[in-house]
Amino acid sequence: MPQNAPIQDPTPANPVPIKLTTSFTSELSADKSQSTMPRQVAGAAFSRTNPATFSQPTLVSWNADLASQLGLEELTNEPAYAANVFSGQRLLEGSDPYAMAYGGHQFGNWAGQLGDGRAIALGDVTQADGTLRTLQLKGAGPTPYSRRADGLAVLRSSIREYLASEAMFHLGVPTTRALSLVLTGDQVLRDMLYDGNPALEPGAIVCRTAESFIRFGNFELPTSRGDIDQLRELADYTIRHHFGHLSDAQNPTAETYVEWFEEICQSTAKLMVDWLRVGFVHGVMNTDNMSIHGITIDYGPYGWVDDFDPAWTPNTTDSTHRRYRFGNQGAVGQWNVLQLANALVPLVEETTALEKAVNDYVPTFKSLHQAMMADKIGLQYSPASEDTDIVEELLQILASTETDMTIFYRRLATIDADTKDPLNAISDAYYDQTTLVGETRERINNWMQSYQKLLPTVGSDAAAQRTTLMNSVNPCYVLRNYLAQETIDAATEGDFSRMDQLAKVLENPYEQQAGAEKFAEKRPDWARNRAGCSMLSCSS
Repeated sequence: MPQNAPIQDPTPANPVPIKLTTSFTSELSADKSQSTMPRQVAGAAFSRTNPATFSQPTLVSWNADLASQLGLEELTNEPAYAANVFSGQRLLEGSDPYAMAYGGHQFGNWAGQLGDGRAIALGDVTQADGTLRTLQLKGAGPTPYSRRADGLAVLRSSIREYLASEAMFHLGVPTTRALSLVLTGDQVLRDMLYDGNPALEPGAIVCRTAESFIRFGNFELPTSRGDIDQLRELADYTIRHHFGHLSDAQNPTAETYVEWFEEICQSTAKLMVDWLRVGFVHGVMNTDNMSIHGITIDYGPYGWVDDFDPAWTPNTTDSTHRRYRFGNQGAVGQWNVLQLANALVPLVEETTALEKAVNDYVPTFKSLHQAMMADKIGLQYSPASEDTDIVEELLQILASTETDMTIFYRRLATIDADTKDPLNAISDAYYDQTTLVGETRERINNWMQSYQKLLPTVGSDAAAQRTTLMNSVNPCYVLRNYLAQETIDAATEGDFSRMDQLAKVLENPYEQQAGAEKFAEKRPDWARNRAGCSMLSCSS
């Protein structure tokens, strides 16, 4: 296991004038020990932890557009220096590396202390608009929260994190973002399938960014220990820095905490609907992987559904009970906000308002989901709409035979009120067209007839608007698991050109791109059950 590197220079000479700030470490209680030995850390929001030393950091991917937004554009011309900074070998001025303490419910069970086991935050950069973004290295070495692990990450998981977060951003789904991907030059031992056959893999580090990486579990841990002072300190800090628009944000009251929690419930419901819209399955919706900002964090065994299957999970660990399956994500979102509500009870004492916010999650999710589905099929939505039956019937039909979700909705936009054979127009969305017979075929045709009756007159402005709307919410390109795996296979052989090409296509997911047809194709049959293309483990 690599040793954590000492800070080489507290104020290093930078080739560019970049300075970080670290309010998290300056305003919250710190772990009194400097040891990185795995242990229980009490009475602290974080532990100061330096990144490990690596043999040969090499920058293999750099997000120049994001770097510009973060005020780091001058590092674009300093790849060697950037590799050292974003592997933790060289610290920018003002950096104060730390790992957060948090707990969490994993697969519905309280797991106790978890924390940043392989993530080390460097500090915050100030964007041009004055907002702050935290820079965090994933895979930079052991921390007190690493438990039995080494705190490292491998190339395959790092590529998946980099590509997925950027794909989600360009899809319009709230998410962390990836700034850089660095090869460490070292090998990491991993048992990818948990089958007793570990192998050495290339080590890598992703620098990811977010407004903050504070999770539901950050608040669960102090409450579980009865440390209400620690809970209040963290809640007040979070509201003061990240929810300053709330009433009494600088000196929160019980009403402020409730208002804050209500906002988290609403943003979480919206995020779940966004995931369903693009066919994304997180795979590990534990409370320690849920952001208080309503953004997608911690890309582990995630996946985009190929054939529409509400029961599908990309996580081998979840293959038996399928708690985090595609169609259950909305319900799990509510379960998770309930656990956060339980953690916040000591701050508000009277629980009625918290209970109401948790209960309000359901109608919020339902309303957002109905509006989203209306957009996906190009129909006008109102709360009193009578078109919910046609949506429910469609979802059942999609699940009844292997239907590529992404392709189906794109093809549906080509159908109008006068299309004579609508089933033929969408036929390439089906994995096995021989199943389109008998009752299945009749059911699809009946649905299409009902649907066409609701469509606007051909050639009208409304018809054109419908197509535009549908193509703005139904992507043409998503990060299919097999595409990610092909990219990983090439990169493992030293070829990162495919990663660059795929990342470029995913920057514009709603527009058909010349020469990018292969990135919009159905999952090939060879990928149906291949490791990395269908289901994945939590192994990094």
